[in-house]
Amino acid sequence: MKLAGLKSIEDAHEESVWAVTWVPSTETRPALLLTGSLDETVRLWQPDELVNRGKMTGHCLGVASVAAHPSGHIAASASLDSFVRVFDVDSNNTIASLEAPPSEVWQLRFNPQGTMLAVAGGGSASVKIWDTTTWNLVATLSIPRPEGTKPTDKSSSKKFVLSVAWSPDGRRIACGSMDGTVSVFDADRGKFLHHLEGHFMPVRSLVFSPVEPRLLFTGSDDTHVHMYDAEGKTLVGAMSGHASWVLSVDVSTDGAALATGSSDRTVRLWDINMRGAVQTMSNHTDQVWGVAFRPGGMPGRLASVSDDKSISLYDYS
Repeated sequence: MKLAGLKSIEDAHEESVWAVTWVPSTETRPALLLTGSLDETVRLWQPDELVNRGKMTGHCLGVASVAAHPSGHIAASASLDSFVRVFDVDSNNTIASLEAPPSEVWQLRFNPQGTMLAVAGGGSASVKIWDTTTWNLVATLSIPRPEGTKPTDKSSSKKFVLSVAWSPDGRRIACGSMDGTVSVFDADRGKFLHHLEGHFMPVRSLVFSPVEPRLLFTGSDDTHVHMYDAEGKTLVGAMSGHASWVLSVDVSTDGAALATGSSDRTVRLWDINMRGAVQTMSNHTDQVWGVAFRPGGMPGRLASVSDDKSISLYDYS
């Protein structure tokens, strides 16, 4: 497995680029790249030349996360303005505007079935779930306090939830918190199951394996990438190599490779079976906030975005 650089675009946005995802292909167009930036815009790009296909406005503060519906027709962006904007990818028409209290909108992800949108709830110490038919808030999955702590204990201060992920069967939701805790929920019953221990610094990104529903990958400011059995509550692997915070993780469609972006300015490719890094890409000149594999088969594509305002696209084979 290896990455080969295909295209990089400098000044893709006017400010830092914080978020990236792929919008699945439809009957009328190929898969597109979606990016969100501190410049308050979301932009669409067509691979492999990274041709700009549109600029979406509507937020009044930086865009912290973007997500695409599995149909390829709808996408959502979460901003520091505490709004989630849901829009039609091809027309840019706003479908819904979801409001939350200040600092309670962070990473967001659609479930694999496309029926729910999960949002990492920041200071609310919860994951919020919206129904994608009515766009009503239908569940708030709260992280319980650690056992044995009193409400007055400083150690029991609320979890600040930064990241969220769905298992490929849609049955589990995992979220990462500022204190390093990873929490797992039963999505169908809206019930907290357990914590996954091991990180002690913020977990800004996490993703389930697309081929092994129990396998969860997490990236943390402690510079480590962890592999968990999310059902068995066990740490099954830990990988190190980055010199600074791991800001983003994603798994290839075949489940064989992991990509990470870091504040050490590099993108790394990891062989999951070997549990080690096999390649380091140094295209960016500032911290790498997002990495995303294109869903679907070959040829494989990986995209990365950075504080340096650029987007890089790689071939994955």
